[in-house]
Amino acid sequence: MQEPSRKRKFSDAGWIKRFGIAGFLFFLIKGLLWLIVPALAAYFAL
Repeated sequence: MQEPSRKRKFSDAGWIKRFGIAGFLFFLIKGLLWLIVPALAAYFAL
């Protein structure tokens, strides 16, 4: 009965890692857009 829980634990760790990478990329892109969009608006407003 120990082996299925080990496999499940590794599977859960894989999901946590995927969500961590996806979350990092999401907030990275979101942060860059918060900088780029106003900069482009100011550039084209001149």
